[in-house]
Amino acid sequence: MRLILGSGSPRRRELLAQIGVVPDDIRPPDIDETPRKQELPRPYCARMAREKAMAVVADGGDIVLSADTTVALGRRIMGKPATAAEAAEFLLAMSGRRHKVITAVAVRRGERLWERDVVTSVRMKRLSDQELNAYLATGDWQGKAGGYGIQGPAGALIPWIEGSFTAVVGLPLYETASLLQAAGYPVFGGWTE
Repeated sequence: MRLILGSGSPRRRELLAQIGVVPDDIRPPDIDETPRKQELPRPYCARMAREKAMAVVADGGDIVLSADTTVALGRRIMGKPATAAEAAEFLLAMSGRRHKVITAVAVRRGERLWERDVVTSVRMKRLSDQELNAYLATGDWQGKAGGYGIQGPAGALIPWIEGSFTAVVGLPLYETASLLQAAGYPVFGGWTE
């Protein structure tokens, strides 16, 4: 049995390493991540994780782990900004407000699929122009849903969360471990006292 991570995210590899899980292979799927017309953030996120897991080529006994993280401001999906100007637009929209971070996880073994999603409430402080511009200058917004990563410099902009910190980073560890165990992967088998 091999574990294949269907994600190129270094953050997801780092999170898995925290629980002693090292993928045997990394195969980021190439799928269309465009939201459907009027698709809500939570169903969109779950669909993305599921489609990623199904798109990864694997042998029948292999376990495929895929995930998707979506930032939602109300019904609006805040994807990965293409430019600093778009990142600024996202950050200003969330400035001084609460938003949701949804991370969906899908684990596939053969034709069986196990899924969970985790919704975390996050509040971003009211951003001054200086804070916004300094953060944008770090480049940390690139490739991150909503234009920020809580584990980087933007952590100083987040005074409060309710839910799973690891889900906001990109992979809820409790739920991921549970799904891997359900699929037969020995998550805690490598731990020693």
